Amino acid sequence: MASWESAFAEIKRGSDEILIEGELIERLKTGRVLKIKAGFDPTAPDLHLGHTVLINKLRTFQQLGHEVIFLIGDFTGLIGDPTGKNVTRKPLTEAQVLENAKTYQEQVFKILDPAKTTIAFNSEWMNKLGAAGMIKLAASQTVARMLERDDFKKRYANGQAIAIHEFLYPLVQGWDSVALKADVELGGTDQRFNLLMGRELQKSQGQAQQTVLMMPLLEGLDGVQKMSKSLHNYIGITDAPNDMFGKIMSISDDLMWRYYDLLSFRPIDDVIALKASVQAGKNPRDVKVELAQEIIARFHSEGAAEAALQDFIQRFQKNAIPDDMPELSINLPDEGLAIGNLLKKASLVDSTSDAMRMIKQGAVKIDGHKVTDTRLLLSHRGEFVYQVGKRKFARITLV
Repeated sequence: MASWESAFAEIKRGSDEILIEGELIERLKTGRVLKIKAGFDPTAPDLHLGHTVLINKLRTFQQLGHEVIFLIGDFTGLIGDPTGKNVTRKPLTEAQVLENAKTYQEQVFKILDPAKTTIAFNSEWMNKLGAAGMIKLAASQTVARMLERDDFKKRYANGQAIAIHEFLYPLVQGWDSVALKADVELGGTDQRFNLLMGRELQKSQGQAQQTVLMMPLLEGLDGVQKMSKSLHNYIGITDAPNDMFGKIMSISDDLMWRYYDLLSFRPIDDVIALKASVQAGKNPRDVKVELAQEIIARFHSEGAAEAALQDFIQRFQKNAIPDDMPELSINLPDEGLAIGNLLKKASLVDSTSDAMRMIKQGAVKIDGHKVTDTRLLLSHRGEFVYQVGKRKFARITLV
């Protein structure tokens, strides 16, 4: 097992906050195997790269010799996680939860070692807890305490409904930590209240309190909002290699480093060296290619990664992007700019409806990558080549 100093450096990499850092260091110093928990509600049939931020951190703990528990919230999935929602979330049916859970189990082992991973379902202990146990658990907290949670507080202040069962969600997540006797729980920054509830309930049960490690929420392709299927800004881990490659190449140069920090398995020193090479003049696009190939190889194969690269190169050569083309700067509003509006401003189309038609025909490209979403919202600054049809090009800098 690695020294506690090097282990802690790897664990802390990319994290947003560790509560309490000193407690984790003391546990690492003992050299004992720690129980590391991360919970995932099977709310959708497939995982995207945003989900893998926590799974990657589980992998780090796994490689350091600790016990990793991938917790599938088949019970909490029936409640519906209210985190970040301004309306009551629609709970899934048991059939939906079970089907999605099956897919999660298949996909998670593209990152974790199946021989060293414990898959747990929180229905195992929650079903045993029963109605009486749930009432007793609910009695351990007050409504005032629940309203300390930011999203509940906002909804209450705005007169928006909060269903009683939503208050149960953080209690159940916290009880999961009691049932598993977790030493460390991983979660996103939006899960702070729920994660700390685990510490609180463990203390009430006479257990050592878990350390909470919060990871940032990965921004989607727009570079602004968190990666989400509903926002159409995601990269699915089951996406075809060529689609995955194109999406990664479409992210901004600044966002690329964020992806390296949260998604790459390359050593920290390698990433530092890559940043230095870009500062010394290396084209960021070449560094982005390396990231794309790493991620595609992880979820597909080395051969698929190389094939995607060759396809990308051929598409650029085939498109024969001219050196001489109109160049212009367009102001990017804080709320973003719709692709149709940008194409019209750049005189690449006659109207936004014309832009929609061309996108549907597959005739619109950004840096050689085909645009398929008519609702695409451009939200990161930089220089890109926009193409409509075979002959219309413009080099546009969003400022």
